[in-house]
Amino acid sequence: MPIEQQRGDIPGSWRPKLHEIIFEADTPAGKFFDIALIVFILLSTLCVMLDSVSEIRAAYSAVLNALEWFFTLLFTVEYGLRLSCVQRPWRYAVSFYGIVDLLSILPTYVSLFIAGSHYLLVIRILRILRIFRVLKLVTYVGEAHLLTRALVASRRKIGVFLFAVVTLVMILGSLMYMIEGEESGFTSIPRSIYWAIVTLTTVGYGDIAPRTGLGQFLAAFVMILGYAIIAVPTGIVTVEMGNVFRQPLNTRVCPVCAAEGHDDNAVYCKLCGGQL
Repeated sequence: MPIEQQRGDIPGSWRPKLHEIIFEADTPAGKFFDIALIVFILLSTLCVMLDSVSEIRAAYSAVLNALEWFFTLLFTVEYGLRLSCVQRPWRYAVSFYGIVDLLSILPTYVSLFIAGSHYLLVIRILRILRIFRVLKLVTYVGEAHLLTRALVASRRKIGVFLFAVVTLVMILGSLMYMIEGEESGFTSIPRSIYWAIVTLTTVGYGDIAPRTGLGQFLAAFVMILGYAIIAVPTGIVTVEMGNVFRQPLNTRVCPVCAAEGHDDNAVYCKLCGGQL
């Protein structure tokens, strides 16, 4: 049975062809669509940044406003096409990139009806996030998706590690509060914990510093410990990256829910169960 019939589409209908152009990057039409989309996203983001400069906004307000509406209408049409070429539009609408697509066009329309909502227009800068979806489908930057998979695979280990770090900074902050006290600026345990976090992460603002010899010794220990803290999650993610690289992926996108990142031998979508 043809794939179009298995998906519920009429053979030769526009939906699978449109889906191939918008969501697939392995075809000439798909590559052209992705390149054009990147150009429009970058230009619209540039307009948002220029609009935040008061001198430029005062001199070219009409031009920037016209360009903004042009890009908004263009992305609105694109958003509608994405919803129309998947079998379950609501799944795409509530996905991460579906929400980003909506937020990239919604502020412009909201500004027409709600006074003072022009501050929401800065949300349009989220359009730059849409580039990651386009680039992620291209094989030569697919490593970004592999990194995401490695982070997801190591989330439990990283969670345990972060819990250990939180426990450690609470202990170190309490010790520093006992050693230094209010005379050195460590006026409370929460403020001392703040110092421990700043020192452990090797940021070192310097707004609070120990004055006693014992406090300085503890501070030096925390600074050295900070380098080990940085190395642990790096090792965890590196191991998972090695595992992920041994699992080949392809650039296929589910025609039902637009999910990506399927295994190379996958037949059905890992999210909705639709046939790929």
